[in-house]
Amino acid sequence: MAFLFDTLIREFGKREISRTIVPNYIVDNLKYEIRPYQNESFQRFLLCYNEEFDGKPNKPFHLLFNMATGSGKTLIMAGLILYLYKQGYRNFLFFVNSNNIITKTKENFINPIATKYLFKNKIVIDGKEVVIKDVENFNESDSENININFTTIQQLHLDLNNSKENSITYEDFRDKKIALIADEAHHLSSATKNKGQLFGSWEGTVIEILNQNYNNVLLEFTATLDYESREIADKYQDKVIQKYDLAQFRVDKYSKEINLIRSYYEEEKRILQALILNLYRQELAATYNINLKPVVLFKAKSTIKESEENKTNFHRLIDNLSVESISEIEKTSTVKIVQKAFNFFNNITLTKSDIVKRIKSNFKEENCISANNDKEAELNQIRLNTLEDENNPIRAVFAVQKLNEGWDVLNLFDIVRLYEGQNTGGSNTKIGKTTLSEAQLIGRGARYFPFNLEEGQDKYKRKYDDEVSNDLKVLEELYYHTKEDNRYISELKKALVESGIYEDEDNLVTKKLILKPHFKKTEFFKKGRVVFNKKIEKSYNNVKSFLDFGVAKKSFEFTLSSGIGAMSGVFVDDEVKTEKMEQQDLPVQEIPPHIIRFAISQNPFFYYENLIKYFPNIESISNFITSENYLNGLEIILKGTPARLLNVSNTDYLLAIQSLLQKIESEIKNNLIEFEGSQYINKYIHEVFKDKEIRVSKGSERELGQEEFLEDKDWYVFNANYGTSEEKEFVKMFSRRFKTLNQTFENIYLFRNEREIKIIDKVGRAFEPDFILFCKKNAEEELTYQVFIEPKGKHLKAHDKWKEEFLKEIREEKTTLEIHSDKYLITGVPFYNNENENEFKETLSSILLN
Repeated sequence: MAFLFDTLIREFGKREISRTIVPNYIVDNLKYEIRPYQNESFQRFLLCYNEEFDGKPNKPFHLLFNMATGSGKTLIMAGLILYLYKQGYRNFLFFVNSNNIITKTKENFINPIATKYLFKNKIVIDGKEVVIKDVENFNESDSENININFTTIQQLHLDLNNSKENSITYEDFRDKKIALIADEAHHLSSATKNKGQLFGSWEGTVIEILNQNYNNVLLEFTATLDYESREIADKYQDKVIQKYDLAQFRVDKYSKEINLIRSYYEEEKRILQALILNLYRQELAATYNINLKPVVLFKAKSTIKESEENKTNFHRLIDNLSVESISEIEKTSTVKIVQKAFNFFNNITLTKSDIVKRIKSNFKEENCISANNDKEAELNQIRLNTLEDENNPIRAVFAVQKLNEGWDVLNLFDIVRLYEGQNTGGSNTKIGKTTLSEAQLIGRGARYFPFNLEEGQDKYKRKYDDEVSNDLKVLEELYYHTKEDNRYISELKKALVESGIYEDEDNLVTKKLILKPHFKKTEFFKKGRVVFNKKIEKSYNNVKSFLDFGVAKKSFEFTLSSGIGAMSGVFVDDEVKTEKMEQQDLPVQEIPPHIIRFAISQNPFFYYENLIKYFPNIESISNFITSENYLNGLEIILKGTPARLLNVSNTDYLLAIQSLLQKIESEIKNNLIEFEGSQYINKYIHEVFKDKEIRVSKGSERELGQEEFLEDKDWYVFNANYGTSEEKEFVKMFSRRFKTLNQTFENIYLFRNEREIKIIDKVGRAFEPDFILFCKKNAEEELTYQVFIEPKGKHLKAHDKWKEEFLKEIREEKTTLEIHSDKYLITGVPFYNNENENEFKETLSSILLN
């Protein structure tokens, strides 16, 4: 069955979708950087809203974003609110099925000092500040600002069907166009799924609101859509505009990895293992200057009473914690990561007594919170959703079911299951309801804790997937602690795999990449260098005018407002002539300075502290206004009737200069490059390329490593090539070409990069070439060729075209570096493709043999 997201690709294609520009007033007014998949969500909406195409939904628009837990659905909501405001919407109804989520969402949308507030401190659209207001009903609406009514679907249903004073009525939706936003929207389809009547149901209430006005919009958001249900699939076929599931979220590295820690320990020692790992993460992060306060969740089986008992027992355990109990875990635990933690403690001379003191301090009673009954959950909702804040002391959370939806937490690293056995309801073919709930909770805990240690690293993505032994990998993993129970573990794994957030360890195999012993003895390994660059912030130190930033136009048009218009009949062809429009040049220097200053004060982009990032040579706002290189060198072409041009007011000047500033801002942003590649740097080969372990999927094309083929190939420095089929074909081709190269070069070494180095292009994009080839004629020869090589299947060439263009730029630049007494010529070749090797071979030969 084709859904709306399929229709958009069919009608516009991925390339056209990617070219759709998300307006600056969305990007600039959101607090957080928009991720690629979020940007695509906006692009899909813009196409659907503005373009005509076969399969376009009918008005009133009803669309659904099916997006993974943790993928930032609320940020997309915020961006769409800004877009709809620009289209004339002023009234927004946000509803969900839980008061807890309402409390959290109000903070995110309304409270500028909240940690997870979604907007910039000042929202500016068209040069005017826009305020977001919380309203009880739309009679209080402000026609200049954004008005949001927050409610639950239950309360909305009651208010509309049992009218009372000041509550929302159906009439409120009739004369005003409303944007309805539904979070956790899978709760809105119970009538459809159960084949019940819409009339009188929550679902029916929402649909009736939507249909009150042709221009109303309903935007639903959920991570959970039952595509297996025929009724649900039929309902949402023309509504699901974006599908970005947990599996893709994990593949794109925006989540933590999940690990199950199973042991035969009783409950108390399972808790201690989790607390030791909690301290390990905290201390490890501190050694790298990462501010991390890891949190543990203790999960009760089914009742609040059980959870309360768990909390009481936990405090007793902390009170009685001793050096002996910590030593017992060190002696008896066979879990590798636990042993790694103790080794780390020993290395930093953290004694058992220190460990006890720090755990006792971290998990004092006031640092532990219960999230069980509705009253507690509502009172503690803000603290539960700001666990990452420095001033939030909470280190442990005790819960039953209240955190399975609407919980945003990044620094949860351990979940301890304080009960045993498989839950009822599971079978060989069907996963039990409680296990599904546990998998959902784990999915929420898998939200990534952002950090970066190197310039250019994406702080919101996993960085150490392929580095099995890297200590920092533990900061990218969530551990679920449970009693060893094969049947339960099997069911939980199945639920996690089906959700897409977990890759079963049983389906992965660890492979060792080892540098060949003879290569380690070579002079090249000991003294050779590898050349690369880094991602750095773009420097604008040389920008001294608008022209330097690509703003080439000197004149900008502005049409004066007037009542000029015309009327013509539908069935007659004659035209009614309107008054002739003329033009008049208005140099910016002729506009009163106080009007220009006021216009600048209304647009945060032109605040001095922002402006000097792009124009660092501006001395002041006065300099920006009066300099010929900036505003004083521009003019506005006023368009209007002769009479109107004779009567230009200060208001006209203000509107004209505001329009000019917006156009300049747009041009600057279109030419804006935030990052760039640095000058080349270098490191010793032996510092970069080392023996390492990687993990690959069993049965995949990467599992076989060409070991036998490469065993006698001294030019290939590793023992194996665990690459794609295309990469293996490249190595075979290179082997055939080696004899030709060997006639010219004595030293030839081919490295599989395995993400050890990146090269950065002129706009800051990172590229990790699959292979690096080094060629040197002999020991006396100074020049070493370093060649970046990227095998690429035909189906991926178009998508990665920028990388091939980058390799061409490197090749054409012919950069030669002097490093001590050696020279390195840095170059690149076209993509290698097995079906068309000629261009690659010819280019490689022309570089090395001519």
